Amino acid sequence: MFVGSPAYPADDADRQTVVIAGLRLPLRATIAIAVTTFVLLFDYSRTFLPELVESPPSAVSSLIVGGERIVLFGVVPAAVIVLGFRDRLPRYGLTLGDWRAGVALIALGLAVMIPVVLWFATLPDARTYYAPVANPLLALIVANALDLSAAEFLFRGFLMLTLIRAIGPIGVLVAAVPFVMTHLGKPELELFSTLGGGTIYGWLAWRTGSIVWGAAAHIVILTLVSVAAAGAAA
Repeated sequence: MFVGSPAYPADDADRQTVVIAGLRLPLRATIAIAVTTFVLLFDYSRTFLPELVESPPSAVSSLIVGGERIVLFGVVPAAVIVLGFRDRLPRYGLTLGDWRAGVALIALGLAVMIPVVLWFATLPDARTYYAPVANPLLALIVANALDLSAAEFLFRGFLMLTLIRAIGPIGVLVAAVPFVMTHLGKPELELFSTLGGGTIYGWLAWRTGSIVWGAAAHIVILTLVSVAAAGAAA
């Protein structure tokens, strides 16, 4: 379970290169990096949501952001894969993959992380950041499901699995870097742990061939920390 080594063989399209100003670049990986960069910039700048997102955030504003990210982080890269790469979405993690390993690994991971999350939620900066988004609970769950499933697809499906076929397993770590950047402004302890956490989520997607298990674990953890922070702040 822990030492499996899935194969991600590159086909002719994965190996195709393009020369730009003398640089010979892997075409699909270059497109994936560019698309990921631009959708993150649009998301960060709130280009499409200039007046709709509250500060401080609430469950409702988080739901709006989740809807935006389904488009930017989900629909856009999916369109690039289908229409641009002419490839199949399951090849980019939209599949159950090795579901037995996925279920076992997220059960183990949650058993380890839930006590840590409950402790983290008691810290002052975590309470300040997460407590306002905890209510209403249904809106929080839907927002997290939209947001995190789209984020897992962007980072661990579209970007990471494209990079792995171009540069090998180091793509797991490379894809964690923009994931870290999306956590700027969050509590400091969470921010500094994100490179490790992002690499673990990447390893899980690499091991199972699926983004489903990382998304499920991520949704549970983020929902729990928000609810626990609200309880600690009450």
